[in-house]
Amino acid sequence: MSQTWRRLTFLHWACEPLLVRPLIPAGLELDTFDGAAWIGLIPFEICNLRGLPDFPETNVRTYVIGPDGSRAVWFFSLDADRLLAVAGARIGYRLPYMWASMRVTSENGSIRYRSRRRLPHSTSHMTDILIKPGALYNPSELTERDHFYTARYRLYSATQQRLNYAQIDHPPWPLARAEVLELRENLTEAAHLPSPRGHLYALCCAELSVRIGWLRHD
Repeated sequence: MSQTWRRLTFLHWACEPLLVRPLIPAGLELDTFDGAAWIGLIPFEICNLRGLPDFPETNVRTYVIGPDGSRAVWFFSLDADRLLAVAGARIGYRLPYMWASMRVTSENGSIRYRSRRRLPHSTSHMTDILIKPGALYNPSELTERDHFYTARYRLYSATQQRLNYAQIDHPPWPLARAEVLELRENLTEAAHLPSPRGHLYALCCAELSVRIGWLRHD
């Protein structure tokens, strides 16, 4: 399944591993950096997905190590603005997608991401994020932590005590600096995770082409 991700922002903050470990299924190991678990809030647009108009998505995630040692992503929630995409991903990938009303707009060189979940989900769960993208990083400037957040080529989901996974194929991220101008959200609270606190690490990517494999079982 090929698609393009555009106007993507990585937002990350540290979290006590003991708060996250109970939310990860058996068979997966929580992947940590500097002794902390990391929560990611990732808003972006999905484009060039066959059969669907472009649409926004925002996911809440952390990082795990699979039974074979692969470093992967675990999603707590994924909000998307296309009901067909939500239904397809729930059925095809067993991922916790939520239907939401969402917009991504440009504001004087900044990017604003807005979302609010639709029924039957709680309509109180929302985001309102304003990001100012900065200059591109030279690849040599990227740190081990930057790669920890972004060099992930597998996702996991779980159904009835069975782990599922799909491979993700893409070139290296063309990452840019980013400044968080505004951040209001409660998707992390809805996922029983701590809200953003302390230093917030932000990265941007203007565009990346991605291929996602079919779901397999461990």
